[in-house]
Amino acid sequence: MKFPGIILPIAMLGLLASPAASAEKLVILHTNDTHSMIDPDVDDLGGVVRRKVVIDSVRAAEDNVLLVDAGDFVQGTLYFNLYRGEVEQKMMNELGYDIRILGNHEFDNGIDELADLLADTRAEMLSTNYDLSQSVLGRRFRPFTIREVGDKQVGFIGINLRPEGMISEGNYDGVVYLDAIKAANAAAWWLKHIEKVDAVVAITHIGYDPTMPPGDKILAGASSDIDVIIGGHSHDLISPEAGADDRLQPRVKNAEGRDVTIGQTGKSGKYIGKIEIDLDDLSTSYDNIRIDSRLDSRGDKKLAAMIAPYRKGVDSLMKVVVGKSAVDLPKGSNRLLNFAADFVFERGRKLAGDVDLAIVNKGGLRRDLPQGNITEGMVITLMPFYNYVNVLEIKGSDILEAFNVMAADGGNGVSENVDIRYSKADGECLDVLIDGKPLDPDKVYRLATIDYLAKGGDYMNSLKRGKIIAKGEKVLYDDMLEEFRHGSLNGKTLNPSDEPRMKAID
Repeated sequence: MKFPGIILPIAMLGLLASPAASAEKLVILHTNDTHSMIDPDVDDLGGVVRRKVVIDSVRAAEDNVLLVDAGDFVQGTLYFNLYRGEVEQKMMNELGYDIRILGNHEFDNGIDELADLLADTRAEMLSTNYDLSQSVLGRRFRPFTIREVGDKQVGFIGINLRPEGMISEGNYDGVVYLDAIKAANAAAWWLKHIEKVDAVVAITHIGYDPTMPPGDKILAGASSDIDVIIGGHSHDLISPEAGADDRLQPRVKNAEGRDVTIGQTGKSGKYIGKIEIDLDDLSTSYDNIRIDSRLDSRGDKKLAAMIAPYRKGVDSLMKVVVGKSAVDLPKGSNRLLNFAADFVFERGRKLAGDVDLAIVNKGGLRRDLPQGNITEGMVITLMPFYNYVNVLEIKGSDILEAFNVMAADGGNGVSENVDIRYSKADGECLDVLIDGKPLDPDKVYRLATIDYLAKGGDYMNSLKRGKIIAKGEKVLYDDMLEEFRHGSLNGKTLNPSDEPRMKAID
């Protein structure tokens, strides 16, 4: 049986969860982009033991509660590097997630390993706009589900981002992307008009208002049958109060002028969202519950005991000092970007001799480096992905195209010998200097970068036109650890420049 844009397995039709009490209110607890944050972050927020306290408390107080996750539950701490998602998957089961969707980072170790990881998941896995029928994930995912709440019914769909340009090539084999807006609207229409549900909730991993649309804001405006969107990917903490941030509105008018509620909880599990839906009039209220130390006294001892053996491996790497920094290098700062770009530039030179410039993406740098001691674990979690330094021979016109993508994203990392001015309004480069000379669109340059970008990652498709002439043999964090132990960073106290190398001029 089919409806426009989506193939529905017969087994999906009429799927219902076990009936709940007669109340006409549904409470949805939701997370997104928890990124392997099993323990509290450096700011002492988050942690799965604390999160369970909130979940258990709400379940005890409310009749109808669903716990959902909007993707990227892995990648970002040593728990993932060491145990490849095993810990995170166990925690999702122990916390009792009811419905989950995929994020892009779930594919970081490849689709086969992802299938193995999800083999024992107890949650219902949704994907409405990925046709997974020809992939190893096909049997585990459904395009929608319907849950009963008293005498009402609520439909859920899962909307994912376009994998090309965001997930490494080869890691999502067999996944066919369907247009997010068309698929969401078709599924929501089917649920409302054929299945006769009372409300439709879209769980998404496309971002609120991303550089590369569509995002939740566009999805809400283009919809007629979606009532609530629970989002992820852009790491936005959406305040329940309208106007708290003009860019992040919690309610957006749909195509028929009705409000669609949009929630997202930032990242790293520092908050859990709570959306209440009155299923009689579809009014909503929601809150972001802070996950902090006030919850520690009520922590689940069984859950803490499950984590303890894994934490030993994590702690051991966080104690091995490999270097020092004279200043803090905050995530997203010019200092950290400059340090990373110059590091890739020098590694490129070791691989290929003469190199003209280097590019890194700020999304590849996942944590701060503190003033003082830098440990092995910090280096691994700074650059946690399995990326390798590549050197390309590539035309200047293709580099400029990549720089324009970087400008549209608010700038990224370039090596010390590059100076770029770009229009913030237009997201386009106005002047590009390499070693003080204007970029020549016809010249072939030697560019050092990471293989993720060389393959068109972060939408830098033009870099795929380059010819790879050298490849590093070690992942990036191992390269950096080698430099700290035996190379140019050995005995050096870091103090990179805070001067932006990509400058917005308006």
